[in-house]
This record gives sequence, structure tokens and C-alpha cells, in this order.
Amino acid sequence: MAVIHHTTLSPTKLELLADWLPSRPWYRGGAGGPQLTKAGGFRLDDPEGEVGIEFMVVTDTGGDAPVTYQVPLTYRGTAPAGAEDGLVGTLVHGTLGRRWVYDGAHDPVLVEQLLALLAGHTAAQAQSESDTPDPTVEVRAGQRGVPAPPAGPGKVSDTADATVIGVGAAGEPGPLHDLTLTRVLRPGPTTADGVRGQVLARWTAPDGSEERGVFAFLSDPGR
Repeated sequence: MAVIHHTTLSPTKLELLADWLPSRPWYRGGAGGPQLTKAGGFRLDDPEGEVGIEFMVVTDTGGDAPVTYQVPLTYRGTAPAGAEDGLVGTLVHGTLGRRWVYDGAHDPVLVEQLLALLAGHTAAQAQSESDTPDPTVEVRAGQRGVPAPPAGPGKVSDTADATVIGVGAAGEPGPLHDLTLTRVLRPGPTTADGVRGQVLARWTAPDGSEERGVFAFLSDPGR
């Protein structure tokens, strides 16, 4: 299980994201830049214990109306070769030292563990507590069910409100499934066709109420 260190970060995660978010196709903020607050999330464990995996939720009040984003992040002690496209930035962790922070859509460890969650092979963990499952994170299987996790992520594509990752099996041409990460969060389950499974979790709305919606879903290609 991942160990959560309650320590200092420089810059903070919110400061890193304030610089990075405006470069994303799904960012909807105003000209003045993001004004971010943490609004929820959960974690997954890396079986190898090397990569921190966090599904972070932030609310931006810098535009005409508040927008809540999901930003899956991974934290690494070294920069893997060829991962520049997914780099959010670096920070100094008060216990672990320098950490490289990546957009999890581009990190194979996060993709593999999210697929394992959808397939029922792992459990969501609390965002801010060590060795504590988060029972509020719900996995719903579709009519066709979630297959065993495919091998490896493929092409990553951003839309106006999501990121779609093609996932396939070793030796098979093309993606077998689309793994969609919701970026602009809205309450309720997905109504997309061909959904094999979805992950629902909660966050706190600007007025303090609790919202719940889809963080990720697996579907047949092109759905």
C-alpha cells in the first residue's frame, strides 16, 4: 500500500496545475488564469511501490462559472525516457525529494491500475490516508462486462471534455477498447453506448454539497 506523507511540497500541486491547465484542450477558464481549490479524489496503488497514483479533483473559479476538473496524476522519483509529452512539472517533496509529476493519461502504470480497478482486480484507496480503502468509489460493469486488463496504453487523444486512451492486447493490431478519462466532471453515470465498465466517485461542489459522477469508463472503440 502507498504511504501518504503529510509534508511540504514546493511548488504545491495546485500551483503546478495552475500553470499547466490552460494548455489543455478541455480547459474552460477565463483570461485571468485558474483559481484552483482541491475538491476531492482518490488513489490507486502501484504494485511495485514506485509510482504514486492520484485521481485529483480541482475546482476552478477563475472563469464566468465554476468548473470542476479531474486531473489524474502520477508521481515518480526519476524521469522515464520518452515521457516528456505527459510531464506536468516537478516539485520538491519534503520527505522524498524531487518528484516528477505526470498527466496520468500518458503514464502506463496509472492506465494499467485503472484497468485493473475496472476489472475488479484492485481497490480504490483514500486520497489522504495510508492503507485505507475508499468505499465511496464505485465500479459499475456494463452488460458486456469488463475483460481482463489489456496490455498497455496506445494513442492518447483529448476532446472538449475528456481524454481517450486506446488500449489493446499484446500482438493485436489497433485498440481493443477506449479508456475515457472524464476531465470536466458532471454528476451522474455515463450514457455512452458500448460501455463495459465505469468508475464513479464523489467531489465537493463550490456550494459545499456533494456531487458524484463518472471519472472513467471503458468502451468498445469508436463509441
